[in-house]
Amino acid sequence: MATRTEPLQSYRDAQPPLNESVRLARLMGLNPPPEFDDVALARRVAGGLPTTVVIAFARVLGRSKVIGLMVPEATYRRLSRQGKPLPREHSERIYEVGRVLDALARGYHGDLDRILRFLDGPHPLLGGETPFELARSSSAGAEAVLNLLHRAEAGMPV
Repeated sequence: MATRTEPLQSYRDAQPPLNESVRLARLMGLNPPPEFDDVALARRVAGGLPTTVVIAFARVLGRSKVIGLMVPEATYRRLSRQGKPLPREHSERIYEVGRVLDALARGYHGDLDRILRFLDGPHPLLGGETPFELARSSSAGAEAVLNLLHRAEAGMPV
């Protein structure tokens, strides 16, 4: 069984994969081929991600953050049982939170404790919301969190 930090292992390396699509696919527990790119990821998300991504994210973020908040439990159970992919809406939500998780994992070099502390702490530059809540609310919310992270990466006070 995978540990909570296993999906973040490559971020601890001196150089995680440069391709964001590959990093995101790995975070989602997918096994991307070497040629996996943005278009391939976009098609996967549009066609519905497999329910296994829910478990992959739950291992990192905790079950209560993923099942229920990002994907309704009944939906997850039904689709898992039927072997069907997640609806586009849920796939896109997971993708957006995955982008934030990827940026944090790069910034914190895969340190799960620091990542979770950041995600769960209300932030004044996000209107007092937690980055996790804002990121899961919409693609615009995820973009706001990513912009904050990019400002921090550029050395601006956040």
